[in-house]
Amino acid sequence: MIHVGCRSLTLAVGAWIAAAASGAEVAVESQVRWPQFRGANACGVSPDAACLPVEFGPAKALWATRLPPGHSSPCIWGDRIFLTAIDPDSGKLEAICLDRNRGEILWRRAAPATAIENVHPISTPANATPATDGQRVYVYFGSWGLLCYDLAGCELWRLPQPAPPTQYGSGSSPIVAGQYLILSCEHPPKPVLLAIACRTGHVVWRREALPYLPGYATPVVWDHGGMRQVVMHTSVGLTGYRLDDGAEQWRIGMLSAAASTPTVTGDRLFVAACWPGGEPEDRIPLPEFDQSLAKYDADADGKISKRELPADLPIVRRAEVGGIVGAEIPLARAFGFFDTDGDERYDRAEWSRAVAFSQRGREHGLLAVRPGGQGDVTRSHVAWRETRSVAEVPSPLVYRGQVYMVKDGGIVSCLDAASGRLCYRVRLGPRGAYFASPVAGDGKIYTASYGGIVTVFAAGPTFQLLAANDLQEPILATPAITAGKLYVRTQHRLYAFGR
Repeated sequence: MIHVGCRSLTLAVGAWIAAAASGAEVAVESQVRWPQFRGANACGVSPDAACLPVEFGPAKALWATRLPPGHSSPCIWGDRIFLTAIDPDSGKLEAICLDRNRGEILWRRAAPATAIENVHPISTPANATPATDGQRVYVYFGSWGLLCYDLAGCELWRLPQPAPPTQYGSGSSPIVAGQYLILSCEHPPKPVLLAIACRTGHVVWRREALPYLPGYATPVVWDHGGMRQVVMHTSVGLTGYRLDDGAEQWRIGMLSAAASTPTVTGDRLFVAACWPGGEPEDRIPLPEFDQSLAKYDADADGKISKRELPADLPIVRRAEVGGIVGAEIPLARAFGFFDTDGDERYDRAEWSRAVAFSQRGREHGLLAVRPGGQGDVTRSHVAWRETRSVAEVPSPLVYRGQVYMVKDGGIVSCLDAASGRLCYRVRLGPRGAYFASPVAGDGKIYTASYGGIVTVFAAGPTFQLLAANDLQEPILATPAITAGKLYVRTQHRLYAFGR
């Protein structure tokens, strides 16, 4: 599993680091870190005190580097930025390293994938953000598995994994937790959570779960009571596993699209457990059984089969998302949720269940979770819950005592982190879909729309819009913040903004 190569280059880099170690510049660079998806432990907050930009755009960039397609976010350590992409010419999946100060590409390494996973039409097979501990860079591709490089781009080890058998592709990113690399492959029929030794690439423990629906969230680490836990947001709720051995500690049951990553701050964990149709405006009421039977029962058997349903009969339509494939969910695609006997035909009772969902939906929400507890803590450890305007993909942001949540349509909700009291709920301005998660620093919050608008507003219990910056290309990757700079990946470029 260990791969030796690029020895001379590795030694040269090591010599450079040793020679510069006494200099002030390296002391500064050592603090320049955004080491994984959404920074340290996926919190989305930069601890730097440096002033961050408010008004910016393509003409005001410090630099802009054209990149192959990919939705991974910048992973930063010192003077290096790590990303993933898929080369449109060769079809190869790549890890890419750039110089943080100039934007120059330092190296590119192709993954040995021979087949590419299925992905959503607006997605790519290069979604997972790399992770680094300052010694090694860890890259995950759903189409192949894990690859580990040193900072000079020399491969150290590889760990192949089965490609996810889904129509949307993978979404979770690896994280570093002490001596372990944690990776979630939350895809039926065998979803698994892995702890891998960072140095060797050997699997230390694996935790398998019962399959239900695919999940796309990145794990987070929660330290409390002298115990480190890995917390996973899955299609059936939240689960905490002991970091040392993967033993399950607690769980909270709730159906979820499992697309957003939890956020940990102090003694609270926040997660947006969104379920399609959870918002009243997204549900499309179905007609009652007798009316539907007269319309769709072609073989007159008194039931409505899956093949008799129109393929475009909707049950959920994401009201704020227009023009994106998958914004509407037809009943035929969700047929199995209400077909309790599995015969692919709806009787009166099964159709009534579908009608009830189309009218009332399922409970979902932004949850604030208290630490501790064993087993099922659904009733005992949810401190508060917000059920309106729940984000489906963007992760919640906790900053200076407030929780921020941005959903499709550019609707931002600000709540008091301790009590769940709603401070405000407003439209940012740019509408349409939102995939990137909000990030914060210097008293400012940054959120990017799919349409390419980066909105900046002030942190605090009262909404104050600071700027709306048009980068003129779609944005799905979450921005990164470090050392007074904002790094934003658009469809074709990586931008650096700041002084």
